[in-house]
Amino acid sequence: MKFFEILKINLRVSLCALLLACFSFSLNAAEYTGRLSMHWNDKHHCTKHAQMFVDEIFKKSNGRLKIEVFHSGQLFGIREIMGGITSGAVDLGGVVGVVGFPKINKNFNVATIPGLFDSFEQQRKFFQETDKGSEIWNDLLKKTNSTLVMYNPVGPVMTFSGARELTGVDAMKDLKARRLIGAEEPMWKAYGAKIVGLKTSEVYTALQTGMIDTINTPPQSIRAYSWWEFLKFGQKPYQYFADAYIMANSDWFNKLPNDLQKIVSEAGKKFGNVSTNKIIGVGEEVISEFEARGGKMTVLTGTEKEKFDKLMSEKVLPAMMDKFDSDALKAAEAFVKN
Repeated sequence: MKFFEILKINLRVSLCALLLACFSFSLNAAEYTGRLSMHWNDKHHCTKHAQMFVDEIFKKSNGRLKIEVFHSGQLFGIREIMGGITSGAVDLGGVVGVVGFPKINKNFNVATIPGLFDSFEQQRKFFQETDKGSEIWNDLLKKTNSTLVMYNPVGPVMTFSGARELTGVDAMKDLKARRLIGAEEPMWKAYGAKIVGLKTSEVYTALQTGMIDTINTPPQSIRAYSWWEFLKFGQKPYQYFADAYIMANSDWFNKLPNDLQKIVSEAGKKFGNVSTNKIIGVGEEVISEFEARGGKMTVLTGTEKEKFDKLMSEKVLPAMMDKFDSDALKAAEAFVKN
């Protein structure tokens, strides 16, 4: 009899413990979801770092926040993603700043001025720590109803071509150059190149058919999108630092519990640092692979570098003056000078 009483007591204790565990699990397993849209394909380093960010959030939240990733422009392309975030059509998106931001605040175009900033860190400090830069940045966030959760740079931009060796500025004449953003036009016009506007998804076929033969791009993209099948020549210096971001719709982000907001922010900081710290090295690695495939790199020096700098300062920059306000340019120039 005593045995059965003890057994009944143990069963009650076990049942209570099970019910308590189930109740606790139901509280902790309250599920929040999000959708992250990117134009980058699954081979691109930005997609890989974004996936690390998403996986970290799922892990640290014990599965309470699951973000589904849509890469390769499945939902929105490079030019449309900012609108998708603002409207709430997606909760998060991969945004290339020089593509998505200037149409909202044209003064972000100072980021595209060749040779102005010398690193991602310097460029970010301008937009985050100076009066004019933070005015531009905060205006962007307000107008787009978005929150920055992670830096995810695409890389420093340089020129590649499949037509001829890029020995200097004169070699650019009559090349068929792809334009992604309006700020690229002054440079291509100064070179005497023929301009063709194309989305990222259209570049491979355009190179394949000969519609274009030249492109400004971070080195990483020629590998990720297999553009190096057609691009055989490269030219430095790097022209500008194309930063990119994982932006969240602010309504979605603010509705998350505080602990999940913290997890998202901490994961963004962690893998934003990983992405930023690796970006230059990955670019140089791609250039080495490019050369191993038979590609030929030219680094402008001496007279050719002087001609490049003169072209940028005397023709390209004056032609870009309608792309931003003069006070934004002065503020950026004063910042980098100091």
